[in-house]
Amino acid sequence: MAEYVTIEKGHGPEGRIAVVRFDRGDGINAMSPEALRQLTDAARSFEDDASTSVVVLTGGAKAFSAGFDLKDPEGRSRKTMDLGALRRHIKLGPRLTGAWQDMEQITIGAIEGFCIGGGVALAVALDFRVMASNAHMRVPEIALGMNMSWQSVPRMLHLIGPARTKQAVILADQRISAAEAYDWGLVEQVADPGKAFDAAMALAEKVAAQPPLSVAMTKLTVNRLAHALDDLASHMDVDQFALASLSDDHKEGVAAFLERRKPKFRGR
Repeated sequence: MAEYVTIEKGHGPEGRIAVVRFDRGDGINAMSPEALRQLTDAARSFEDDASTSVVVLTGGAKAFSAGFDLKDPEGRSRKTMDLGALRRHIKLGPRLTGAWQDMEQITIGAIEGFCIGGGVALAVALDFRVMASNAHMRVPEIALGMNMSWQSVPRMLHLIGPARTKQAVILADQRISAAEAYDWGLVEQVADPGKAFDAAMALAEKVAAQPPLSVAMTKLTVNRLAHALDDLASHMDVDQFALASLSDDHKEGVAAFLERRKPKFRGR
């Protein structure tokens, strides 16, 4: 089985920085179900790691991630699953973002190229995001007849507010430039093209120089306060996604995407 994720430890002050690289080597970096599992396992591998204070997550040089892989055979098998099997399978996404949000270490995303759909969902589950000035984000789920899931809407709401969240999610064909993402509060820093990782590592070094226990406890406090109602607000996230996946509009959205044409939605 292909390894899409690598982990490097021992960087920075006292070796307290780790780097997680998600790179399928194809310039697209789509998230197949297996990639979701590997990224989830990577996050969970730090649960008992007292020697790491900061984790930098980076994608490929041309793409952080193109989002869920609509062409992956396992992913495409969802259309033949019964509702129970479908609900279980689509929990891979929220399980991934939850694992990264719940990490004790400070997490920083280094975004080059494009960051789309599930890539955005993963990015907003991190503590900080550094984006190359020529990179962009896009949330195409609605254009595919789906809802934005993986408990991403509450996270985006905390970062950019209700109107911008609606703008980003509902206007599915809108590219969000690095400048716009920074202005909205979707990313914390913009770097020169090709330098997002370097800038993320510089930020990581500043964090790693701080007292690890105080940093971890502060992160936990902020997250508990900020996300206290998120589960309540998005408890139907998976079921909404499952329901939308059974709609004719979803079938039309995916078909139009694969055939590279404009979809014709009919609200059914």
